[in-house]
Parts: sequence; structure tokens; C-alpha cells
Amino acid sequence: MTKEELLYRLKDIEWDDLEVKEASGGIPKSMWETVSAFSNTAGGWIILGVSETKVKSVSTYKITGIEKAEKMEQDIISTLRSVSKFNVPILATAQLLDFNGKSILAFHIPVSANKPVYFGNNLNNTFVRIGSGDQRATDIEIDILMREKTFGMKSEMEVDGTGFKDLNTQSLQTYRQRIKDYNPDFRYNDLDDEQFCIKTGIINHGKLTFGGLLMLGKGEVVQEYVPHFWIDYIEIPGTTYSDADCRYTYRMPEQENIWEYFKVLLQRLRLYVDNPFMAGPDGFSPEDNSQLYCLREGLVNLLAHADYFSPMHSTIRVFNDRIEFQNPGRFAVRISDNPGKVKSVPRNPNIIALFRFARQGENAGYGIDKIMRWNKLTGLEVDFESDITSSTVTYPLPLLKSGQINSSKSGQINIDHFSQSIDMTRDDIVNSISKSGQINASKSGQNTDIPKGYKSGDESRSKNVEAMRNNPEISRKDLSKLLGISPSAIQRHIEFLKDSRIIIRLGSDRKGLWRVLK
Repeated sequence: MTKEELLYRLKDIEWDDLEVKEASGGIPKSMWETVSAFSNTAGGWIILGVSETKVKSVSTYKITGIEKAEKMEQDIISTLRSVSKFNVPILATAQLLDFNGKSILAFHIPVSANKPVYFGNNLNNTFVRIGSGDQRATDIEIDILMREKTFGMKSEMEVDGTGFKDLNTQSLQTYRQRIKDYNPDFRYNDLDDEQFCIKTGIINHGKLTFGGLLMLGKGEVVQEYVPHFWIDYIEIPGTTYSDADCRYTYRMPEQENIWEYFKVLLQRLRLYVDNPFMAGPDGFSPEDNSQLYCLREGLVNLLAHADYFSPMHSTIRVFNDRIEFQNPGRFAVRISDNPGKVKSVPRNPNIIALFRFARQGENAGYGIDKIMRWNKLTGLEVDFESDITSSTVTYPLPLLKSGQINSSKSGQINIDHFSQSIDMTRDDIVNSISKSGQINASKSGQNTDIPKGYKSGDESRSKNVEAMRNNPEISRKDLSKLLGISPSAIQRHIEFLKDSRIIIRLGSDRKGLWRVLK
């Protein structure tokens, strides 16, 4: 930390990673609480030689300096590196700054890999950083800190008593198909299922790893070994719980494993963002830069970095004005300072690896750069919040055109009837849309007769879909006039697009809206 950086930080209202102490009488006793708090949370700076004066909750700071700065520095560093004061060594770094002859000491306390960190040989002297203050850790927080000793390792541990038989066969097959679709050169694509699982870390020494179990296991086996596993998805018709017309319009049923949650959640989130259709197994390509792609990165981040052994569970809340992803467990690194430079520190390395094999997650970091594209696409910034118990990523939703699905409290539409039917399989989509973009439902058993008035190629379909995208309230009569074909042909055309899962109707025929899924 330089003098300029310190002066700049002192102008802030509050900090979660910086603490100033006057230290005029020697090493302040409260320093040890801050060392514990920073070590247990996300690290930070302790500045000695600065006094704080607070008037009506407004703080002002004065550089007072400290006497015998070099001796104090050596005493503190020696204390932190030994185990006489703390239960583990604290590998702090120190800097001596001079302000017009007044000495300031700045100590950087790194986050510890050996939590909880406490002093005085007393577990009750465990502190955490909350906002700009140090707080004594609760029993629940101490339990969380103890679980973090296995951060980055737990998902790779073997689950005694499990084996290949405990995998959900359908989940494994759809997962492998996703890899073949998006990563055809993957070196294990030609192996049989059991060898594939061994090579990809789903199985180790004949047992499922926790990551493999969570990703692709049978529901009853997952619940036996990870009893708190559950991802709660709710759509709330308001901007808060209190102003909603009802508790929720849709709540997703429980799924067997992470992969099944991922498939259903991804299709559900399509309802709330613009996402141009792209011919592919799930409607977009690995190079897609749509709003849906940004949300997908947030979803993969949620699923791959959750603390599945916490009594809490992951939640997704869709309000009228935002989508919130909340996970048990804190972010492993401080994201808010410089999101573009976040390095990968995955809580569950083999789960994120399994997503990457299928090209469903970024190859580095948390996919933060892709998440941050939300700002460019919508003009709204994604918000990241984290404390010791949970972390939240919030996507503000752009204002939609009048009448769209979340434009206002009064305009809410109950879409509860449209639930897991949108969980499209690969065959559904490949059979309904060919690589050239032509309608092709011959393999799915759907009616393949082209509606009367349906023009050659996909021109008429594109016009119909674009009209619905631009005006979700457009009537069949107006569509007929716009496309220049009869109302009966429009109706057959619409049914064709519905069967192909390109559009859906939300609400009644008279007052409802069109929703373009692709």
C-alpha cells in the first residue's frame, strides 16, 4: 500500500478490508480481534498511527503517527508468525510509511487456509469481518469456518459405499450427449460409460466422488450422503415479497442432481431475457453473447461453487426487476475490487471441470467476464455481495416493453402451467430446427405438413417470430395482415411454432402474451 492509496482509502465511508487504529500507547489489544477477523474472512489491511473521530456517524481521520515504529513492527510480525498468540501462524506483511516525519505501519493480513483462526488458545476468540467491523463468530459461523478447511477438496473425496450403480443413467447419458454436441473432440467420448466416469473424476478407486455423486447421482443416494442438497427456484410476482400479489407464481420441483437442475433452470431462465435462437442442443452456441449466456455463467457459478454441506441451500429468486442467485458459503476471493482480474478458486474443482468438459462454463475464473457483459447488453450492472455465510449475485432486469412478463406488478401473468414442459431434450430441438434453420419435425412425430400460406424457407417463420418478439400482444388477425396470409394459415403456423417450442402463449387467448423462447 502506498501513501496515495492510504489517503484515498481514508476518504471512503467504510471498508470491509481496512481497519485504522491510533496505537498511541503501544500495540492495541483490539488488533488481535481484527487479525482474526481478516484471517477468517477475506483478508485486509490494519493501519496503525491513524486516529478516528466520529460525530453523528460521520468519521474523520487524522494521521498521528507512532513511536518506535520499527520495534513495534518486529514485535507484531514475530507474534503473528509464532503460535504463542494464535492457533496458527499468520503470514502477514508490513510496510512503514512516512507522512511528514510521522510513521505509519500498514500490515496486510491474508485470508487463512487453516480456519478458524483464534487467539488466546480459546475458540470463543474467533472473529469475522462484517461490514466495517469485527464481530465475534457465532457457533454457526465457526462451523462454516471449520468446513472451509476442506475448501477445494471435499468434492474430490470418495464416498464410501457408492459405485457406478448409484449414478442416474439418464443424467449420465444426457450429460455425455452434451459433451459430444459441444466438445466432439473430447478425448474420452469413445469410452464406455464406466471408463468415462473413471477418466473424468466421477469415479475414483471404484467409488463415486462427492462431485460425481452431486452432479449425476440418483436422487435417493444424493440425499443419503448430502442430506441438505436442494436448489430452490421461485418466481415472485413483485419487487419484494411484501408487494407480490401472491407468494409465487412458480416453484420448481426438486431434481435428482446438479445436472438435472441445470437443464431445467437454464430453460426456465429463458423466459426472462432476450436470447436469439441459435441452432444447437440447448438453443445457443458456446460463442453466444446474449443475456441468456450471461445468466448461464451465473447459474454455472452457483452450481459449481456452492457449499453443499451447509444446512443452507442454494436459491434463485426471480423478481419483477431482478434475478438473484444466492449460495451458501462466501466467495473465495474478493470480487468487487476488480472483477476482470478474478482468478479461479473453485470450491468444487471437479464439478466445475465437469461443466467445462461439456463447454458449459468458462475455462478460467468464475466466468466473471461473461457475467459482467450484462452491463453492456442491458446498461445495468451485476451486483456481487458476500459474507461468511452466503454470497449473492444479482442481475437487474431491464425494463421490458409494456405487457411483457415482468413489466409491472399489475401485468403479472401466472405461468405456473408452463413448468417442466420446457425442459427440452436434444432430440426435441434438433428435430424441430435443422442446422440450416428450417422447420423439420419428421423425427419427433409432429405434423410435418407445411401450413397453407407458409412461404418457402424460413422467411415467413422469421417474420412471425419477429412480430411476436416486437409486440407480444399482437393478435392473430394482425399477424395475418402483416404476413399477408389467411387467419387459418396463421393459426396452423402458430401451432407449428408451438409444437417446435419456438413460442409459447402466456395467459388467455384474449388477454395473454406471446413469449419467444429462442
